[in-house]
Amino acid sequence: MPRQNVNDYLAFIAVARERSFTKAAAQMGVSQSALSYTVRTLEERLGVRLLTRTTRSVSLTEAGDRLLSSIGPRFDEIEAEIAALGAMRDKPSGTVRITTVEHAAETILWPKLAPVLRDYPDISVEIISEYGLKDIVADRYDAGVRLGEQVDKDMISMPIGPEFRFAIVGTPSYLAGRNLPVIPQDLTEHDCIRLRLPTHGGFYVWDFRKGERDVKVRVDGRSAFNTIGLMREAALSGLGLAYLPEDQVQTAITDGRLVRVLEDWCPPRTAYHLYYPSRRQHSPAFAIALEALRHRT
Repeated sequence: MPRQNVNDYLAFIAVARERSFTKAAAQMGVSQSALSYTVRTLEERLGVRLLTRTTRSVSLTEAGDRLLSSIGPRFDEIEAEIAALGAMRDKPSGTVRITTVEHAAETILWPKLAPVLRDYPDISVEIISEYGLKDIVADRYDAGVRLGEQVDKDMISMPIGPEFRFAIVGTPSYLAGRNLPVIPQDLTEHDCIRLRLPTHGGFYVWDFRKGERDVKVRVDGRSAFNTIGLMREAALSGLGLAYLPEDQVQTAITDGRLVRVLEDWCPPRTAYHLYYPSRRQHSPAFAIALEALRHRT
């Protein structure tokens, strides 16, 4: 329906409810003659008389009463929904759904979003930890979190944390009597604790960088998990070498429970990035979460 037609119907509704062109014109901020012309044009277009006009009053014809009864409540619903959106702006509400990996969820997302839940009681947050790369549009997520190099180029993204490093660690008891790995390929001689990925039932390939040289190693081992917490526990139990975020094992390295190897092959990685499909108008809830997650150096 052309926009001018919508305005014509709104003019008719105002006159029909006020039963007065004078009052309706004042309500709409237009002249009485302009309003009268608009309603007359609508009647001509519909081919029926909607209002009966006398010098003293305005009344509805049968067609006018039927039209007011059918479209009046619908325009009221539209106005109510628009008002509700304004209320959402003033009092943010709704659910923010984010797909992420476990490490980012525990070290960045939850610490930054917990205060949002405390400050905005009408906002809900869903943080889904999963290692498979998700289609956030098809799966109805508001955003995703992955390492910067994993984010598709057609996505809007922003860093939400600092750069960090991975560490290859094992217990002194596990490493006793074994050759320490000097290059990543030496890991094939070790029992490695692997991360199971949901995609095709495969395992995470350990990747390394030294200078301009990149190396990927498909490790093997007797234990595999789908959470880094269990991988850390397995490493602390002496079951092999684990490839874990440095902050998850730094305390154990410092107190000697774990020994780090191949440190020179583990440079800083790109930060975790929040990504989403568009810069279009965000919901108030998502806009607040976005601001809370923004990394500030």
